[in-house]
Amino acid sequence: MSQPNRKLAARMEELRLKQRELARLINAEIGVLTGKPGNVTDADVRRWLRGETKWPQDRIRIGLERVLSASAVDLGFVPRKKRPVPPEEDPMRRRTLLNAAGGAALAGGIPDATAPRRLGINDVRRFHQDYVAVLRDDDAGRGSKRVENLAVELASRIQSALAQSTASARVQGMLHGLVAEVISSAAFASLDAKAPQRARAHLDRALTFAGLSRDSEAAFHVWNHMFLTSSMQENHPEAVAGAEVMKRSSIARRDPLYASLGHLRNANGLARLPARRSDALRALNDAERAFARASDQERPEWIRFYDSSEFDALSAFVWAALGEHARSEYCLHRTLASIPKEKIRNRALYTAHLSLAQARQGDFELAGVTGRQAYVTLPSASGSGRTIRTLAATRKVLVASGSNASEIVEWIEESAEWI
Repeated sequence: MSQPNRKLAARMEELRLKQRELARLINAEIGVLTGKPGNVTDADVRRWLRGETKWPQDRIRIGLERVLSASAVDLGFVPRKKRPVPPEEDPMRRRTLLNAAGGAALAGGIPDATAPRRLGINDVRRFHQDYVAVLRDDDAGRGSKRVENLAVELASRIQSALAQSTASARVQGMLHGLVAEVISSAAFASLDAKAPQRARAHLDRALTFAGLSRDSEAAFHVWNHMFLTSSMQENHPEAVAGAEVMKRSSIARRDPLYASLGHLRNANGLARLPARRSDALRALNDAERAFARASDQERPEWIRFYDSSEFDALSAFVWAALGEHARSEYCLHRTLASIPKEKIRNRALYTAHLSLAQARQGDFELAGVTGRQAYVTLPSASGSGRTIRTLAATRKVLVASGSNASEIVEWIEESAEWI
Protein backbone atom coordinates (compact mmCIF):
# COMPACT_ATOMS: atom_id res chain seq x y z
CA MET A 1 0.00 0.00 0.00
CA SER A 2 1.36 3.43 -0.95
CA GLN A 3 2.44 5.79 1.80
CA PRO A 4 1.32 9.45 1.61
CA ASN A 5 4.04 11.86 0.51
CA ARG A 6 4.15 14.05 3.62
CA LYS A 7 7.26 15.96 2.50
CA LEU A 8 5.54 17.19 -0.65
CA ALA A 9 2.41 18.07 1.31
CA ALA A 10 4.48 20.00 3.84
CA ARG A 11 6.30 21.98 1.13
CA MET A 12 3.02 22.86 -0.58
CA GLU A 13 1.61 23.97 2.76
CA GLU A 14 4.71 26.07 3.44
CA LEU A 15 4.31 27.85 0.09
CA ARG A 16 0.51 27.94 0.39
CA LEU A 17 0.12 26.26 -2.97
CA LYS A 18 -3.10 24.52 -3.93
CA GLN A 19 -3.05 21.42 -6.12
CA ARG A 20 -4.40 23.15 -9.21
CA GLU A 21 -2.05 26.12 -8.80
CA LEU A 22 0.97 23.83 -8.45
CA ALA A 23 -0.03 21.98 -11.63
CA ARG A 24 -0.37 25.27 -13.53
CA LEU A 25 3.04 26.53 -12.41
CA ILE A 26 4.71 23.22 -13.36
CA ASN A 27 3.10 23.38 -16.80
CA ALA A 28 4.49 26.91 -17.25
CA GLU A 29 7.97 25.66 -16.30
CA ILE A 30 7.70 22.79 -18.77
CA GLY A 31 6.74 25.33 -21.42
CA VAL A 32 9.93 27.28 -20.72
CA LEU A 33 12.01 24.09 -20.84
CA THR A 34 10.52 22.50 -23.96
CA GLY A 35 8.70 25.30 -25.77
CA LYS A 36 5.39 23.51 -25.23
CA PRO A 37 3.26 23.81 -22.06
CA GLY A 38 2.93 20.70 -19.93
CA ASN A 39 -0.28 18.79 -19.26
CA VAL A 40 0.02 18.16 -15.52
CA THR A 41 -3.36 18.27 -13.75
CA ASP A 42 -4.47 18.50 -10.14
CA ALA A 43 -5.26 14.76 -10.39
CA ASP A 44 -1.54 14.14 -10.99
CA VAL A 45 -0.70 16.19 -7.90
CA ARG A 46 -3.15 14.13 -5.83
CA ARG A 47 -1.43 10.93 -7.01
CA TRP A 48 1.89 12.36 -5.87
CA LEU A 49 0.45 13.29 -2.50
CA ARG A 50 -1.03 9.81 -2.05
CA GLY A 51 2.37 8.31 -2.90
CA GLU A 52 1.07 6.49 -5.97
CA THR A 53 3.64 8.15 -8.24
CA LYS A 54 7.08 7.48 -6.81
CA TRP A 55 9.21 9.31 -9.43
CA PRO A 56 7.64 11.73 -12.00
CA GLN A 57 8.87 11.93 -15.59
CA ASP A 58 12.03 13.96 -16.17
CA ARG A 59 10.49 17.17 -17.53
CA ILE A 60 7.74 17.13 -14.89
CA ARG A 61 10.24 16.46 -12.13
CA ILE A 62 12.46 19.34 -13.25
CA GLY A 63 9.46 21.66 -13.38
CA LEU A 64 8.37 20.53 -9.93
CA GLU A 65 11.86 21.11 -8.49
CA ARG A 66 12.02 24.59 -9.98
CA VAL A 67 8.60 25.62 -8.71
CA LEU A 68 9.16 24.28 -5.18
CA SER A 69 12.89 25.14 -5.04
CA ALA A 70 13.80 21.69 -3.70
CA SER A 71 15.14 18.45 -5.11
CA ALA A 72 12.70 15.63 -5.91
CA VAL A 73 14.29 13.46 -3.22
CA ASP A 74 13.83 16.21 -0.63
CA LEU A 75 10.19 16.40 -1.74
CA GLY A 76 9.68 12.75 -0.82
CA PHE A 77 10.03 11.10 -4.23
CA VAL A 78 12.03 7.91 -4.66
CA PRO A 79 14.21 7.27 -7.75
CA ARG A 80 13.10 4.27 -9.77
CA LYS A 81 16.52 2.63 -9.92
CA LYS A 82 19.09 2.32 -7.21
CA ARG A 83 22.65 1.43 -8.08
CA PRO A 84 23.16 -2.23 -7.08
CA VAL A 85 26.05 -3.32 -4.89
CA PRO A 86 28.55 -5.31 -7.03
CA PRO A 87 28.06 -9.03 -6.30
CA GLU A 88 31.76 -9.65 -5.66
CA GLU A 89 31.82 -7.01 -2.92
CA ASP A 90 30.65 -7.87 0.57
CA PRO A 91 28.14 -5.16 1.66
CA MET A 92 29.31 -5.36 5.27
CA ARG A 93 32.96 -4.96 4.25
CA ARG A 94 32.10 -2.02 1.96
CA ARG A 95 30.20 -0.26 4.72
CA THR A 96 33.10 -0.83 7.16
CA LEU A 97 35.60 0.62 4.69
CA LEU A 98 33.42 3.64 4.02
CA ASN A 99 33.00 4.31 7.71
CA ALA A 100 36.74 3.99 8.24
CA ALA A 101 37.48 6.32 5.36
CA GLY A 102 34.94 8.85 6.66
CA GLY A 103 36.46 8.74 10.11
CA ALA A 104 39.96 9.21 8.69
CA ALA A 105 38.83 12.16 6.64
CA LEU A 106 37.28 13.84 9.67
CA ALA A 107 40.32 13.11 11.79
CA GLY A 108 42.70 14.45 9.17
CA GLY A 109 40.62 17.55 8.40
CA ILE A 110 39.88 16.47 4.82
CA PRO A 111 36.57 18.01 3.65
CA ASP A 112 33.72 15.61 3.01
CA ALA A 113 33.08 15.63 -0.76
CA THR A 114 29.44 14.64 -0.21
CA ALA A 115 28.65 17.57 2.09
CA PRO A 116 26.40 20.19 0.44
CA ARG A 117 27.98 23.52 -0.41
CA ARG A 118 27.01 26.50 1.77
CA LEU A 119 25.83 29.64 0.01
CA GLY A 120 26.90 33.04 1.27
CA ILE A 121 26.70 36.76 0.55
CA ASN A 122 29.24 36.48 -2.26
CA ASP A 123 26.90 34.07 -4.05
CA VAL A 124 24.07 36.58 -3.69
CA ARG A 125 26.30 39.29 -5.17
CA ARG A 126 27.36 37.07 -8.04
CA PHE A 127 23.78 36.20 -8.95
CA HIS A 128 22.79 39.85 -8.59
CA GLN A 129 25.46 40.90 -11.09
CA ASP A 130 24.03 38.37 -13.54
CA TYR A 131 20.63 39.96 -12.98
CA VAL A 132 22.01 43.45 -13.66
CA ALA A 133 23.36 42.15 -16.98
CA VAL A 134 19.86 40.94 -17.91
CA LEU A 135 18.43 44.39 -17.11
CA ARG A 136 21.07 46.03 -19.28
CA ASP A 137 20.09 43.81 -22.20
CA ASP A 138 16.49 44.84 -21.64
CA ASP A 139 17.29 48.57 -21.65
CA ALA A 140 19.32 48.19 -24.83
CA GLY A 141 16.42 46.47 -26.62
CA ARG A 142 18.40 43.33 -27.43
CA GLY A 143 15.24 41.26 -27.77
CA SER A 144 12.33 40.63 -25.42
CA LYS A 145 12.51 36.85 -26.00
CA ARG A 146 16.25 36.87 -25.31
CA VAL A 147 15.73 38.82 -22.09
CA GLU A 148 12.90 36.52 -20.99
CA ASN A 149 15.00 33.40 -21.63
CA LEU A 150 18.02 34.85 -19.82
CA ALA A 151 15.88 35.77 -16.82
CA VAL A 152 14.21 32.35 -16.67
CA GLU A 153 17.59 30.62 -16.95
CA LEU A 154 19.06 32.77 -14.17
CA ALA A 155 16.08 32.12 -11.89
CA SER A 156 16.51 28.39 -12.48
CA ARG A 157 20.21 28.58 -11.61
CA ILE A 158 19.45 30.36 -8.33
CA GLN A 159 16.73 27.81 -7.49
CA SER A 160 19.08 24.97 -8.30
CA ALA A 161 21.75 26.44 -6.02
CA LEU A 162 19.20 26.73 -3.22
CA ALA A 163 18.01 23.16 -3.72
CA GLN A 164 21.51 21.65 -3.74
CA SER A 165 23.16 23.77 -1.05
CA THR A 166 22.69 25.04 2.47
CA ALA A 167 22.39 28.68 3.50
CA SER A 168 21.51 30.83 6.48
CA ALA A 169 17.94 32.11 6.76
CA ARG A 170 19.17 35.57 5.76
CA VAL A 171 20.89 34.35 2.60
CA GLN A 172 17.91 32.15 1.71
CA GLY A 173 15.61 35.16 2.04
CA MET A 174 17.87 37.30 -0.13
CA LEU A 175 18.03 34.63 -2.84
CA HIS A 176 14.28 34.01 -2.75
CA GLY A 177 13.77 37.75 -3.16
CA LEU A 178 16.21 37.82 -6.07
CA VAL A 179 14.37 34.92 -7.75
CA ALA A 180 11.13 36.92 -7.42
CA GLU A 181 12.75 39.97 -9.03
CA VAL A 182 14.36 37.97 -11.84
CA ILE A 183 11.11 36.18 -12.71
CA SER A 184 9.28 39.53 -12.59
CA SER A 185 11.72 40.80 -15.23
CA ALA A 186 10.96 37.72 -17.32
CA ALA A 187 7.28 38.65 -17.01
CA PHE A 188 7.99 42.20 -18.16
CA ALA A 189 9.82 40.87 -21.22
CA SER A 190 6.72 38.78 -21.98
CA LEU A 191 4.58 41.92 -21.68
CA ASP A 192 6.88 43.81 -24.04
CA ALA A 193 6.37 40.98 -26.52
CA LYS A 194 2.58 41.31 -26.04
CA ALA A 195 2.23 37.92 -24.30
CA PRO A 196 0.26 38.73 -21.11
CA GLN A 197 -0.79 35.13 -20.43
CA ARG A 198 2.84 34.01 -20.33
CA ALA A 199 3.61 36.98 -18.11
CA ARG A 200 0.85 35.94 -15.70
CA ALA A 201 2.35 32.44 -15.37
CA HIS A 202 5.73 33.99 -14.53
CA LEU A 203 4.18 36.33 -11.97
CA ASP A 204 2.33 33.53 -10.19
CA ARG A 205 5.74 31.97 -9.57
CA ALA A 206 7.34 35.28 -8.64
CA LEU A 207 4.67 35.99 -6.04
CA THR A 208 5.43 32.67 -4.32
CA PHE A 209 9.13 33.52 -4.02
CA ALA A 210 8.39 37.07 -2.90
CA GLY A 211 6.34 35.55 -0.08
CA LEU A 212 9.18 33.19 0.84
CA SER A 213 11.62 36.10 0.96
CA ARG A 214 9.37 38.21 3.22
CA ASP A 215 10.77 41.14 1.23
CA SER A 216 8.20 43.89 0.65
CA GLU A 217 10.32 45.39 -2.15
CA ALA A 218 10.32 42.10 -4.07
CA ALA A 219 6.54 41.80 -3.58
CA PHE A 220 6.08 45.39 -4.82
CA HIS A 221 8.05 44.50 -7.96
CA VAL A 222 5.68 41.58 -8.64
CA TRP A 223 2.55 43.67 -8.09
CA ASN A 224 3.91 46.38 -10.38
CA HIS A 225 3.98 43.87 -13.23
CA MET A 226 0.65 42.37 -12.15
CA PHE A 227 -0.78 45.85 -12.76
CA LEU A 228 0.76 45.99 -16.24
CA THR A 229 -0.53 42.50 -17.08
CA SER A 230 -4.09 43.41 -16.05
CA SER A 231 -3.88 46.67 -18.02
CA MET A 232 -2.68 44.92 -21.15
CA GLN A 233 -5.62 42.52 -20.86
CA GLU A 234 -7.85 45.61 -20.40
CA ASN A 235 -9.01 44.37 -17.00
CA HIS A 236 -8.82 47.86 -15.52
CA PRO A 237 -10.75 47.15 -12.27
CA GLU A 238 -8.21 44.41 -11.48
CA ALA A 239 -5.36 46.77 -12.40
CA VAL A 240 -6.69 49.39 -9.99
CA ALA A 241 -6.98 46.76 -7.24
CA GLY A 242 -3.35 45.78 -7.85
CA ALA A 243 -2.25 49.42 -7.66
CA GLU A 244 -4.07 49.73 -4.32
CA VAL A 245 -1.92 46.87 -3.00
CA MET A 246 1.19 48.68 -4.23
CA LYS A 247 0.46 52.05 -2.67
CA ARG A 248 -0.58 50.51 0.69
CA SER A 249 2.45 48.20 0.94
CA SER A 250 4.94 48.61 3.77
CA ILE A 251 7.71 49.70 1.40
CA ALA A 252 5.45 52.43 -0.04
CA ARG A 253 4.80 53.67 3.49
CA ARG A 254 8.54 53.86 4.13
CA ASP A 255 9.78 55.19 0.78
CA PRO A 256 8.03 58.02 -1.15
CA LEU A 257 9.44 56.75 -4.47
CA TYR A 258 7.52 53.48 -4.15
CA ALA A 259 4.45 55.39 -2.97
CA SER A 260 4.70 57.63 -6.04
CA LEU A 261 4.83 54.68 -8.44
CA GLY A 262 1.86 53.07 -6.67
CA HIS A 263 -0.20 56.26 -6.96
CA LEU A 264 0.79 56.73 -10.60
CA ARG A 265 -0.19 53.15 -11.51
CA ASN A 266 -3.48 53.79 -9.71
CA ALA A 267 -4.03 56.98 -11.70
CA ASN A 268 -3.44 55.11 -14.97
CA GLY A 269 -5.99 52.46 -14.03
CA LEU A 270 -8.60 54.94 -12.78
CA ALA A 271 -8.27 57.08 -15.93
CA ARG A 272 -9.57 54.11 -17.93
CA LEU A 273 -12.66 53.53 -15.81
CA PRO A 274 -15.91 55.40 -16.46
CA ALA A 275 -16.69 58.38 -14.20
CA ARG A 276 -13.36 58.17 -12.33
CA ARG A 277 -11.66 61.23 -13.86
CA SER A 278 -11.47 63.18 -10.60
CA ASP A 279 -10.09 60.13 -8.77
CA ALA A 280 -7.46 59.68 -11.48
CA LEU A 281 -6.37 63.33 -11.21
CA ARG A 282 -6.21 63.06 -7.43
CA ALA A 283 -4.02 59.98 -7.70
CA LEU A 284 -1.79 61.73 -10.24
CA ASN A 285 -1.38 64.66 -7.85
CA ASP A 286 -0.52 62.26 -5.01
CA ALA A 287 2.08 60.61 -7.24
CA GLU A 288 3.67 63.96 -8.07
CA ARG A 289 3.87 65.03 -4.43
CA ALA A 290 5.37 61.72 -3.33
CA PHE A 291 7.90 61.83 -6.17
CA ALA A 292 9.00 65.30 -5.05
CA ARG A 293 9.66 63.93 -1.54
CA ALA A 294 11.75 60.97 -2.71
CA SER A 295 15.43 61.23 -1.86
CA ASP A 296 18.47 59.69 -3.55
CA GLN A 297 19.33 56.44 -1.78
CA GLU A 298 20.36 52.87 -2.50
CA ARG A 299 17.45 50.89 -3.96
CA PRO A 300 17.04 47.62 -5.89
CA GLU A 301 18.29 47.76 -9.46
CA TRP A 302 14.88 47.21 -11.05
CA ILE A 303 13.22 50.38 -9.71
CA ARG A 304 15.94 52.66 -11.00
CA PHE A 305 13.87 52.90 -14.18
CA TYR A 306 11.48 55.18 -12.26
CA ASP A 307 13.24 58.51 -12.70
CA SER A 308 11.92 61.91 -13.77
CA SER A 309 11.74 60.88 -17.43
CA GLU A 310 9.66 57.81 -16.55
CA PHE A 311 7.42 59.85 -14.27
CA ASP A 312 6.62 62.17 -17.17
CA ALA A 313 6.02 59.22 -19.53
CA LEU A 314 3.59 57.51 -17.17
CA SER A 315 1.86 60.84 -16.56
CA ALA A 316 1.49 61.18 -20.33
CA PHE A 317 -0.40 57.87 -20.37
CA VAL A 318 -2.83 59.20 -17.75
CA TRP A 319 -3.49 62.35 -19.77
CA ALA A 320 -3.93 60.34 -22.97
CA ALA A 321 -6.49 58.06 -21.28
CA LEU A 322 -8.37 61.18 -20.15
CA GLY A 323 -8.39 62.56 -23.71
CA GLU A 324 -5.93 65.39 -22.91
CA HIS A 325 -3.60 64.74 -25.83
CA ALA A 326 -1.85 68.12 -25.78
CA ARG A 327 -0.84 67.54 -22.14
CA SER A 328 0.23 64.03 -23.03
CA GLU A 329 2.43 65.39 -25.83
CA TYR A 330 4.00 67.92 -23.45
CA CYS A 331 4.90 65.18 -20.95
CA LEU A 332 6.37 62.98 -23.69
CA HIS A 333 8.58 65.81 -24.95
CA ARG A 334 9.90 66.17 -21.38
CA THR A 335 10.53 62.44 -21.25
CA LEU A 336 12.48 62.32 -24.50
CA ALA A 337 14.56 65.33 -23.47
CA SER A 338 15.77 63.61 -20.29
CA ILE A 339 15.65 59.84 -20.86
CA PRO A 340 19.08 58.17 -20.37
CA LYS A 341 20.76 57.34 -23.67
CA GLU A 342 21.16 53.64 -22.82
CA LYS A 343 17.37 53.16 -22.60
CA ILE A 344 16.98 52.64 -26.32
CA ARG A 345 13.89 50.44 -26.14
CA ASN A 346 12.01 52.98 -24.01
CA ARG A 347 13.09 55.89 -26.22
CA ALA A 348 11.54 54.14 -29.21
CA LEU A 349 8.38 53.33 -27.24
CA TYR A 350 7.84 56.89 -26.00
CA THR A 351 8.61 58.34 -29.42
CA ALA A 352 5.85 56.11 -30.81
CA HIS A 353 3.47 57.41 -28.13
CA LEU A 354 4.45 60.97 -29.07
CA SER A 355 3.52 60.16 -32.66
CA LEU A 356 0.13 58.90 -31.50
CA ALA A 357 -0.50 62.00 -29.38
CA GLN A 358 0.29 64.22 -32.39
CA ALA A 359 -1.98 62.20 -34.66
CA ARG A 360 -4.88 62.47 -32.21
CA GLN A 361 -4.52 66.25 -32.28
CA GLY A 362 -4.70 66.32 -36.09
CA ASP A 363 -0.99 66.93 -36.69
CA PHE A 364 -0.87 64.11 -39.21
CA GLU A 365 2.28 64.99 -41.12
CA LEU A 366 4.24 65.56 -37.91
CA ALA A 367 2.89 62.30 -36.51
CA GLY A 368 4.23 60.48 -39.57
CA VAL A 369 7.69 61.99 -39.17
CA THR A 370 7.75 61.12 -35.45
CA GLY A 371 6.47 57.61 -36.12
CA ARG A 372 9.24 56.98 -38.63
CA GLN A 373 11.77 58.19 -36.06
CA ALA A 374 10.36 55.72 -33.50
CA TYR A 375 10.67 52.83 -35.93
CA VAL A 376 14.25 53.74 -36.87
CA THR A 377 15.20 54.03 -33.18
CA LEU A 378 13.77 50.61 -32.30
CA PRO A 379 16.47 47.90 -32.59
CA SER A 380 15.47 45.35 -35.21
CA ALA A 381 15.87 42.43 -32.80
CA SER A 382 13.99 44.04 -29.90
CA GLY A 383 10.70 42.20 -30.37
CA SER A 384 8.96 45.12 -28.65
CA GLY A 385 5.32 44.47 -29.45
CA ARG A 386 4.27 47.52 -27.44
CA THR A 387 6.12 49.91 -29.72
CA ILE A 388 4.80 48.29 -32.90
CA ARG A 389 1.26 48.26 -31.50
CA THR A 390 1.50 51.98 -30.69
CA LEU A 391 2.69 52.73 -34.22
CA ALA A 392 -0.21 50.66 -35.53
CA ALA A 393 -2.59 52.87 -33.52
CA THR A 394 -0.99 55.97 -35.09
CA ARG A 395 -1.41 54.46 -38.54
CA LYS A 396 -5.08 53.73 -37.81
CA VAL A 397 -5.69 57.40 -36.92
CA LEU A 398 -3.96 58.57 -40.10
CA VAL A 399 -5.92 56.14 -42.28
CA ALA A 400 -9.19 57.27 -40.66
CA SER A 401 -8.32 60.91 -41.39
CA GLY A 402 -8.82 60.29 -45.13
CA SER A 403 -6.02 62.75 -45.89
CA ASN A 404 -4.71 62.77 -49.46
CA ALA A 405 -1.51 64.63 -48.55
CA SER A 406 1.40 62.88 -50.25
CA GLU A 407 3.50 62.73 -47.06
CA ILE A 408 0.68 61.02 -45.15
CA VAL A 409 -0.18 58.59 -47.94
CA GLU A 410 3.51 57.71 -48.29
CA TRP A 411 3.84 57.09 -44.52
CA ILE A 412 0.74 54.89 -44.47
CA GLU A 413 2.16 52.76 -47.27
CA GLU A 414 5.63 52.64 -45.72
CA SER A 415 4.40 51.74 -42.24
CA ALA A 416 2.39 48.81 -43.60
CA GLU A 417 5.74 46.99 -43.92
CA TRP A 418 6.56 47.42 -40.21
CA ILE A 419 3.23 46.67 -38.58
